[in-house]
Amino acid sequence: MGSILKPERGLAWGGAVAGAVLGLMAPAVTATPALAAAFDDCAAEAASQWEAGFETIGKDLSGIDTKAAIAACQKALKADDSSTQVKTWLGRAYYADSQDSKAVPLLEEAAKDGNLLALATFGDMLVMGTGIDKDMERGAGLLQEAADQGFAPAQNSLGLSYDYGDGVDQDYYQAQRWYRAAAEQGLPRAESNLGLMYQEGLGLERDYIAAAAWFARAADHGDASGQVNLGKLYQDGLGVEIDNERAAELYEKAADQGDMYGLNNLGFLKENGLGVDEDLEGAAELYEKAADQDFALAQHNLALLYEDGRGVEQDYDKAMELYEKAANGGELRAAVNLGLLYLNGTGTDVDYAKALQWTQMAADGGQPIGQNNMGHIYENGLGVKADKDEALHWYQLSADQGYELGIDNLTRLQNAGEDAATTDDGVETPTTTSAPKTKSKDKISN
Repeated sequence: MGSILKPERGLAWGGAVAGAVLGLMAPAVTATPALAAAFDDCAAEAASQWEAGFETIGKDLSGIDTKAAIAACQKALKADDSSTQVKTWLGRAYYADSQDSKAVPLLEEAAKDGNLLALATFGDMLVMGTGIDKDMERGAGLLQEAADQGFAPAQNSLGLSYDYGDGVDQDYYQAQRWYRAAAEQGLPRAESNLGLMYQEGLGLERDYIAAAAWFARAADHGDASGQVNLGKLYQDGLGVEIDNERAAELYEKAADQGDMYGLNNLGFLKENGLGVDEDLEGAAELYEKAADQDFALAQHNLALLYEDGRGVEQDYDKAMELYEKAANGGELRAAVNLGLLYLNGTGTDVDYAKALQWTQMAADGGQPIGQNNMGHIYENGLGVKADKDEALHWYQLSADQGYELGIDNLTRLQNAGEDAATTDDGVETPTTTSAPKTKSKDKISN
């Protein structure tokens, strides 16, 4: 039979995400002391630190006490229902509390009045379709209006729009240009995003040293994405010397913030004893926290532990459940492994139809191990009619990606006679552990 291979666990790059808020000049308050106090109370609870005049009291969206902010800003709006800024802050508080239907009319009205915080927040909501029908073009236009006035989080969000082609033509040069404009103002997530552009050579020349420098700035500012991405450079020795201990330190800082990439990558290091003591139970706990955030790679990594009974009690049902979630979430290695369980009857009955289903998903997605395994299925007629030409097709696709077993199986089958016996080399463990850069299209506030 043709040789087949099981993918193993992997590492992830931190996702690139955009800031959803930005600032504007604080208006002079010339009303009564009571009115001024209400305004100040609302500002203290819901203002952004990126607003001029509110740098010291402003908060990230995630840092807002939504109950207190909504109460304070409702009181301030009742005291002055004409205040565009109070409407913006109340809308922001509702947005932070996931009361999008209440946030939209307030932010839309404030955006029409030119409030920059509202322009950026409402622009992001339109791009994402949060609380309102998605309108990427209109959203990008609002972001452009605020970005043109120099507000860093809007510039970062506009960079993302160009990066992904959301509401504008995809343009990596423009993406890095806007990331840079925000990064040079010290916006942590923009610093990380610019580092990703250097790392991938998108819109500018690939430069791992520059990428490391921008990731370091973001990491020093406490940005989880920057911490993960810098850690990954140390893990892989790109632009810096390999230093697993430093990578572990950075991943841990991101994990402490609940970042799913940091949780997954720290779990990987603990599982393999890289830069830290081997701790399989600790790795499983970290993978689980990331998997609970629907991170497909972490679901795949945790499934492998359940399949092998490492750090957790062996549980094939749990492994299969996690593999299926991960596969449906886009982690093609999980589809390969699920296919193998059905193919070999490991922890379940042999089911060639399901083995073909999941292996086909991986192969059609361009996963070289899945392509190799499709060749194995067709070569040996496992639930399908044996078809040497179809087997050669899949082995060729796998080999074209430089996959060693695909190359071996292709060469063997090409050289073999029609009736030549084949051997099963079994399931091996690949040496490649790194996943490609992952960019999340979710947007959070800075």
